[in-house]
Amino acid sequence: MNESLRVRARAARIGIKSGALRGSALLEVLLSVPFIERDAWVDEVFGLPELPVDVPGLPRESVPYLPCGVDEILAMVRDVPLRAEDELVDLGSGLGRVLMLAHVISGSACKGFEIQEPLVLDARARSEDLCLSNISFVLADATEADLDGTVFFLYAPFSGEMLRRAIKRIQTVAARHPIVVCTVGLELNDVTWLVARRSNTVTLTVYDSR
Repeated sequence: MNESLRVRARAARIGIKSGALRGSALLEVLLSVPFIERDAWVDEVFGLPELPVDVPGLPRESVPYLPCGVDEILAMVRDVPLRAEDELVDLGSGLGRVLMLAHVISGSACKGFEIQEPLVLDARARSEDLCLSNISFVLADATEADLDGTVFFLYAPFSGEMLRRAIKRIQTVAARHPIVVCTVGLELNDVTWLVARRSNTVTLTVYDSR
């Protein structure tokens, strides 16, 4: 990333921290950043470190941490569409890139579940430093946690039996009220209580509960 983009990232960080840069104004700034630089630029804005080393002893069917691409996050916010009255839940929230970006653009409440404690502690510290309210990161196995929310996001956080348990947890929420489930790099075609929408984004799938 060149110095000009770094200067713009630092200015955006100041604007976000003060509460002056949010919503469509922030989105306009972000979309002016070249596509190839957006992930790194957003990480510079949020102060996110380079890819951390995973903790030892992760469950066999959990996926090592890898942050979701910024353009998939933007597509999710647009296609749901995510609104201030929503609660976005990220299963496998990592360092918080999805939730922090979605929050500052949409104003929605956000909650992340992450099994790796160092990632949770880092995400909390970053969001607190940016003075982001109504966003939280929970140290927990998402396949065993009590869930609630209106929009659920999964960037292929686990597979096999862990994924089946997580989907069952989400289904208990759908039994109480309608929800939207968004996945990246993961298809839920065999989940009969979800209906996929047509999408122009190849990697993102948006499902509505029946």
